[in-house]
Formats: sequence, structure tokens, C-alpha cells
Amino acid sequence: MNFELPYIPERETQPRSTGLTMMMDKGLSWRQTENFIHTAGELTDLVKFGFGTSYMTKDLEKKLELYKQAGIKTYFGGTLFEAFIARGMFDDYRRLLDKYKMETCEVSDGSIVIPSEKKCEYISTLSKDFTVLSEVGSKEAGIFISPSKWISMMQTELEAGSWKVIAEARESGNVGIYRPNGTAHVALVNKIISNVKVENILWEAPQKSQQVWFIKQFGANVNLGNISHDEVIPLECLRLGLRGDTFFDYLPENVLAEFK
Repeated sequence: MNFELPYIPERETQPRSTGLTMMMDKGLSWRQTENFIHTAGELTDLVKFGFGTSYMTKDLEKKLELYKQAGIKTYFGGTLFEAFIARGMFDDYRRLLDKYKMETCEVSDGSIVIPSEKKCEYISTLSKDFTVLSEVGSKEAGIFISPSKWISMMQTELEAGSWKVIAEARESGNVGIYRPNGTAHVALVNKIISNVKVENILWEAPQKSQQVWFIKQFGANVNLGNISHDEVIPLECLRLGLRGDTFFDYLPENVLAEFK
């Protein structure tokens, strides 16, 4: 950091497994990628090439290499995985990961129905060669998944070999763990964390209000994803109590008494 400031919460150091920030790359140019890495690369742990954008992203290999040199894990969005599965092309997907020297991948079933047993089979197979993130929850609004099913799916997918399970929200942040207005399903989240360790979950939180809520609930080192490239630094300020929404969260009582 540029200067010293007391009462800043301690962040896990990189490479880290908690306090993760996942940025969603929806089609940055390689020059924008260079600029992003220069400004926010040290704050970013994962970059997801959103949905199927890797299919037409220019200079894909160059971008992947830039992220790799910066120590940032990259992976293709789960929707691309599902596009291959829907076409009966799982082996082709594995070859695609090898072609681009990917070390991380995502397994999801938010757009198509994949039986849990089959999804776990995909996870188990891929986890032999890759770090797997698996996504739980539907991308479709109005589809209800009971808390017990959320918990069961997360537990079985972690057991099958997932490094982290992703709680679905889409890039819009109004499905899955959120209500249509973007507020969190508090009861659902509480039931999930009563049965699944919070450090094993990456919460998709594209909206600022959602990021604030999770930081206030679970602290600076909560795993958050689907962050826009221009929101990584603002998110880190939220984590550190350097924005109004979390300003008083880490100050000692004597300071709070004087200024709040």
C-alpha cells in the first residue's frame, strides 16, 4: 500500500484460498487487460471469462498469458462448459482446456439440467487435472431451490473434488441467492453456512450493496465473485473499511464513541 493507516483489517496474502476476489472479464481487449493488471492485478485472485465470451474474444491466448504472468487464475465461464455438455462434447471440452493450458475450470448446471450424480462425475474427472469450481443454483428467475438441496449439492460437489462452490447470482445479481430486487435471501444464506464452511463458498456479488452485505456478515476475507473489472479496487476499499458503507466496522470503540 502507498502509506500506513491503523485499524485496517488484515487481508490474507496471495496466493490465498480465502478472501478471494473473482473478476468477470466480459470481453476486455488485451490492452485493457494489461491496464487492469497494472492497476488491480495484485487485488485479483481469479478471472472468469464470462459465459461464452472466450468463443469470440480476440487475442485469447495473449490475454491468458498476461493473467498467468500476473499470478491470476483464469477459467472459462460455466455456461461454456454447459454449451459443450449440451452438444455431447465433454471430451472436446477437456481438449479445449488442454489446448489453452488452463489450470482451472468451472462446472455448472445453471442453464441445462444435469443430474447431480452426473455433475459430480464431471467434477471428479476434471479435478484429476484441474482446479475445479462448481456452481450451484439456477440462472433462471423464479426457479426455487430448497435450502436443503442447496446444502446437499454444495456438500456433494465439494466431496467430488470442487475447490470452491460458487453460489449463483448471474452477472445481474437478481437470481439464486438473491431476490429479484437484488437483496440477499438471508435465511437461505444462514442455512447454507450452518452446514458448509464459508471459506469453501464463493458468493457471486456483482452489486455494491451485495458486497457490503457479505463483508458485514463474514468480514473482509469473504470470497466474492462476478466483480466488474472497474470495481475491484472499490471492492477492496469496502473490505478494508475505506468506504462509507464499512467505514466504522473496524475502528476501535474509543474512536467510534468520539466520531459516530
